[in-house]
Amino acid sequence: MKIAIIGTGNLGYSIAIGVLAQKSFKVRNLYLTKRNIIALNSLGKLPNVKISTDNKKAVKNSDVIILAVQPNQLQSILEEVKGVINAQTHTIISVATGRKINEIESILGSETAIIRSMPNTAISVGQSMTCLSSNKRGGENIELAKIIFNSLGTTMCIEERLMQSATVICASGIAFWMRLIRATAQGAVQLGFHANEAQELAMQTCLGAASLLSQSGNHPEQEIDKVTTPSGCTIEGLNEMEHQGLSSSIIKGLVTSFEKINQI
Repeated sequence: MKIAIIGTGNLGYSIAIGVLAQKSFKVRNLYLTKRNIIALNSLGKLPNVKISTDNKKAVKNSDVIILAVQPNQLQSILEEVKGVINAQTHTIISVATGRKINEIESILGSETAIIRSMPNTAISVGQSMTCLSSNKRGGENIELAKIIFNSLGTTMCIEERLMQSATVICASGIAFWMRLIRATAQGAVQLGFHANEAQELAMQTCLGAASLLSQSGNHPEQEIDKVTTPSGCTIEGLNEMEHQGLSSSIIKGLVTSFEKINQI
């Protein structure tokens, strides 16, 4: 597989690291482009990695093109490289937030394989929840995108109309979960733990809860039932949280975030 990452900033860099660490597929060439390539010099020393400021050259020498540029740069980049895009051989993967497939099609044409990807910041530690959607032609090559992003976490193919919702749940969701972890740590401090101990307790417990669901496939309530005993402290705490609007406030926050993203 020959891959080009156009715009190797923080996100593009994380994708590059994940791709290079992947053992389930072989990268023959990995082109990384950026206007200022100094930050990429260490990667440029690796076998099969080429650093460049020339987007057209990177596209010409690659099969999969990952567009990791800022949303307001996407159109100009597409205009720059469209002359060297081969609709028969290239697969375009865009990670530009909020940019729809039809916007890319309007420049490259609907016969080009186009995939829209929405990872989150956990991609930097190989734990992203990445949502994928595509045009009709891109659907034929969606497995390529799944291979790449499964090396950086987990993928889910969704309808493009759900991309805004996925952004709220998965991308904004990182911040929401961070706030819940922080609140748990604050509570732990109030109960007598030092701040560093409190954060470790909160983080590992959150990770453990997610791992239980991931590995068991159970509904959250099934796992909750395992730790709630009649007249016990767990159900007492859960009921108090619900009385104070825990579930309601989370749902309202998600809906509010969704309404805002649709105004932007």
